[in-house]
Amino acid sequence: MDLKKVLPLFSYVFHPIFISLYGTLFYFIVSQTYIYESQVLLTLIQVGILTLFLPISLYYLFISLGIVASFTEASLKERKLPLMTQAILLFLLLKFSTSLNALPELFYFFLGGFSSSILAFICVLLRFKASLHMIGICSLGTFVYGLSIHLELPLVNTIAFSVMCIGFVASSRLYMKSHTSIELIVGGFIGVLSQVIFWYFWL
Repeated sequence: MDLKKVLPLFSYVFHPIFISLYGTLFYFIVSQTYIYESQVLLTLIQVGILTLFLPISLYYLFISLGIVASFTEASLKERKLPLMTQAILLFLLLKFSTSLNALPELFYFFLGGFSSSILAFICVLLRFKASLHMIGICSLGTFVYGLSIHLELPLVNTIAFSVMCIGFVASSRLYMKSHTSIELIVGGFIGVLSQVIFWYFWL
């Protein structure tokens, strides 16, 4: 199997738009939180609508209006509106959907996602193209690691898989010539930092 032909797949599978839903699904699978199944379903629907289906609809709108040219590639100018939209939707999710008291781990995960969106937008204003893919996958990997510590779960294989996926996503972005090494490093740093800060206060 030619790995170079497979690498671009990681840019689609781990696109930033899917990260919030991945994190939510992972949380409900491994956590031992005693909540009603109806609340789990409602949370998944809310997360799916605000972080996946609505953003995808807006992406197609942006593409039709010529604001964005591609789902996985975007220039600095094309990043501004999608990042602002992402930050607003995550704020709405934090404000009206995810409860700090009921689901504190998810609340801090989304708070980290909101913070990373703001930091990525600041990078755009500074005319720096931090990798959104690395922000997303590193946020998810850090969340998996933090959750394993918090819940005292032996998720060694899952953590190792997360690290492997981070490497594949980085390789994918380099292979597709979407980012430079420094853009990947900064993106990874933002993703990790945005999660670690809030996990520090929670743990």
